[in-house]
Amino acid sequence: MAANLPNSPVASPEKSESTMGRRIRNFLIALVAIILSVALFLGLQTETSSVSLDTQAEQSTPLEAALSNGKPTLMEFYANWCTSCQAMAKDLGELKEQYADSMNFVMLNVDNNKWLPEMLRYRIDGIPHFVYFGNNGEAIAQTIGEVPRPVMQANIDALVASVPLPYAQAGGQVSAFQSPVTPAKASQDDPRSHGSQVKSD
Repeated sequence: MAANLPNSPVASPEKSESTMGRRIRNFLIALVAIILSVALFLGLQTETSSVSLDTQAEQSTPLEAALSNGKPTLMEFYANWCTSCQAMAKDLGELKEQYADSMNFVMLNVDNNKWLPEMLRYRIDGIPHFVYFGNNGEAIAQTIGEVPRPVMQANIDALVASVPLPYAQAGGQVSAFQSPVTPAKASQDDPRSHGSQVKSD
């Protein structure tokens, strides 16, 4: 009489398909995890740039002190959402460290209504917007937009040496900005006003 043998361990086609399905599922889960990790890393890098702008702003000289302490000043209008501002943040941070003893650096966030009078005064309609001040606190030049580090450094060197800025008309890519309030009308003394005024009798 033949003995009953237990079933042999040969895998059925159904079991091998489910094993293959688990492997594919695990591979997809691992792939998604890698993609999410990379996205998180890149997101943190972008956030670091914004934090860098805030940190630089906190370390900058207060506006009132900068315009009255007898040193030249570079005033920057910026915003955390401004990609051009973020692109220049690293170079400007290094320049601020390099020239910290010889001049002031002021940063004004255009999203803060506290700086509205300055935004209107210097006609901020794109950022980054830089205003250069001499030792006496008087504005001598303005540049708008993302500019290469050598151009910015040449202007800073000239500002510290009290000579004309070589790139006073420099400009580059800007982030558009519109101040929340515009002046009611241009004054008669406004050099940017090109309209003629008609007096009535």
